[in-house]
Amino acid sequence: MKNKTIIIAEAGVNHNGSMDIAVKLIDAAKETGSDVIKFQSFIAEKLASNNAKKAEYQSKNSLDTNISQLGMLKKLELSFDQQRFLFNYAAEKGIEIASTAFDEESIGFLREINMPFWKVPSGEIDNTPYLRIIGSFNKPVILSTGMSTLADIEYALDVLVKAGTKRDKISLLHCTTEYPAPFNEVNINVIETMKTSFGLPVGYSDHTTGINVPIAAVAKGACIIEKHFTLDKNMPGPDHKASLEPKEFKEMVTAIRQVEEALGNGIKQVTDSEKANIPIARKNIVTAKRIRAGELFTEDNLTTKRTGAGISPRYWDFIIGRKAARDYEPDEEIE
Repeated sequence: MKNKTIIIAEAGVNHNGSMDIAVKLIDAAKETGSDVIKFQSFIAEKLASNNAKKAEYQSKNSLDTNISQLGMLKKLELSFDQQRFLFNYAAEKGIEIASTAFDEESIGFLREINMPFWKVPSGEIDNTPYLRIIGSFNKPVILSTGMSTLADIEYALDVLVKAGTKRDKISLLHCTTEYPAPFNEVNINVIETMKTSFGLPVGYSDHTTGINVPIAAVAKGACIIEKHFTLDKNMPGPDHKASLEPKEFKEMVTAIRQVEEALGNGIKQVTDSEKANIPIARKNIVTAKRIRAGELFTEDNLTTKRTGAGISPRYWDFIIGRKAARDYEPDEEIE
């Protein structure tokens, strides 16, 4: 059986700036069986400038379609005190919590509360000063690789390692950065390409609709699944439409755990449940007609049928041409 896939419920900014919703997201993520719930930490003015445009999906699904990206982010920002409360609340609930930092001050806050691992979002894969700060901590890093090439990934790895993070502490996430991502652009076969290219664990951050692609990614060897998580897809906000609601998320978690069991150990062997079915499903050598003692067994007077016991047809060539030791009636097993 493959190692347990780490499943991250990406709450992101799906709290819409509401602590009440954020708390409910933690409760719901725990109920789905997720391993981690993850939010986003940022100070809006340090993440986007006044001139930054919104992506098409952000404009379409924004809380207020008329405001700028900066204005949108301000509505989605949680204070450090609010985030500290959420980290403590998740600990009480028994679910691991993390957050993606988008600016140096937020990185400092998350380091202060001793976050167990660092998630580098796809948009920061070429941000040299950002990567150097994260890399200097020498803690586990999950590097998301949307909008990138293999060369971009190698660059980010090089910066992280030179800054102080051991390479074997880094995991990669294949990702298609569009919300929702078109199925024909997902290309989950890249998971194997990345594993071969970098010799590192590779997971998958999913932005497609539904649960089929992340399940397939696990079958392809993904060791981490990250999927956007919301209480209600119809809520206003940039990421809700590409997220799963709790019922769907739980179905995904259940399916992933079943796939993990089904993948097995790769050894072809008779299973415990199959052993009882061998005498029922396999055939044995029986007489096709009456045979007298001393008569030769031939392909004309023998056949194979399910009997529950007897000589396996694998010994057919050994039996053909031998003499019958006694009289046989039709449909009798050969001793």
